[in-house]
Amino acid sequence: MLELCKSLYIHFNFHDMGTGYGYGKVILFNEHFVVYGIPAIASAIDKKTVAEVKKCKCQGKEFIIHDNREETPGYKKEKLEQQKESIRLIKKAMGIDECIEIWLSGNLRAASGVGASAASCAAIARAIADEFDMHFSDEEINNFAYEGEKAYHGNPSGIDNTCATFGGLVWYEKGKKMELLKIEKPVEIVMGDTGIVANTKKAVEGVRQRKEKYKEKYDKIFEEAKKLVYDARDALLAMDLKKVGRLMNKNHKLLQEIEVSSKELDFLVEVAREAGAYGAKMTGGGLGGYMVALTPSKELQEKVAKAIEKEGYYAMPTRIGI
Repeated sequence: MLELCKSLYIHFNFHDMGTGYGYGKVILFNEHFVVYGIPAIASAIDKKTVAEVKKCKCQGKEFIIHDNREETPGYKKEKLEQQKESIRLIKKAMGIDECIEIWLSGNLRAASGVGASAASCAAIARAIADEFDMHFSDEEINNFAYEGEKAYHGNPSGIDNTCATFGGLVWYEKGKKMELLKIEKPVEIVMGDTGIVANTKKAVEGVRQRKEKYKEKYDKIFEEAKKLVYDARDALLAMDLKKVGRLMNKNHKLLQEIEVSSKELDFLVEVAREAGAYGAKMTGGGLGGYMVALTPSKELQEKVAKAIEKEGYYAMPTRIGI
C-alpha cells in the first residue's frame, strides 16, 4: 500500500504539469540583413526543446528552472542571466504572477545558431498556457516567445520565434505577415557547431555601427542580399537544390563582407564544401555558433557530417521543410 501511495504521489506531483515545445531553426538566407527589412528564409528543423511547467510555492522566488538540455560547453552558464530575464518577460506578457517551476529538455542542443533561445521561449510559453489552462492561438504563443527573445537579442528580428512556434519553411520580412513556404519534401542538411558561444547582441550592434560608418559599401551589399533571397525562394520552390547551394555560398560571402562570420565558421564551411555539400554558410548570429551545409541525400549528409566530426567539431544531421 505504501509503495502504491508513493507511486501515486510521484505520478500526480511530477507528471501532472503543463507541457510545451518549440522547434529549433536554421536560417538559410539573410540573417542580419533581415533586421533592416530585407526578406530572409528560415526553416524549422526536426529537433525541438520541450518545457514542463508546474505551479509551485517558491518562497519569494518568481520561478525555479531545471535546464536539462544537452549543450555546447558553457552555453547555459553564459546565457543564464538572459534566460532568467526572458522567463520574467514571458510571464509578464502572459499575465502570470504566480511562482512556477520549469524543466527544459528535448533533442535540440542548447547552442548558438540553432534558435535554442527561441525554441525554449515558445516551449515555456506553451507549457505555461497548458499548466494555467489558458487557450492561446499559435500566433499569440509566437508573440509571447518574441517578448522572451528580447532578453537574448535586444531587438530580435522575429524569425527565430516564428520558426520555433509554427515549424515549416518561413519567408520572413520584418513588419509584414510571415509566409509559410511549401517545398515538395523535407531536405537533409548538416549543421556544424564551432563550439563558440556567440553573442548575437554584439554581432547585431557591430553591423549597425559599420553600416553607419561605411554607408555606401553596406548599401551595395544589402542590395545584393535582397536580390539573392528572391532567387533563393524561386530555387527552393522549384526544388533546384544545386542552385540553392550556390546561392548559400554567395550569401556566406556577403555575411563575411559585413564581418559577422569567424575563422572557425569559414573553416567548417570549406570542410563541408570539399566533402561535396551543394552549398554551405554560417547561420544565425555569427561570430561563432553554427554553420549549415545543404546535403540532399542520406549518403551525402553522412559524408559531410563525418568530415566535420573528423576535424573535431560537433555535427548535427537534420532536415529542413519539416
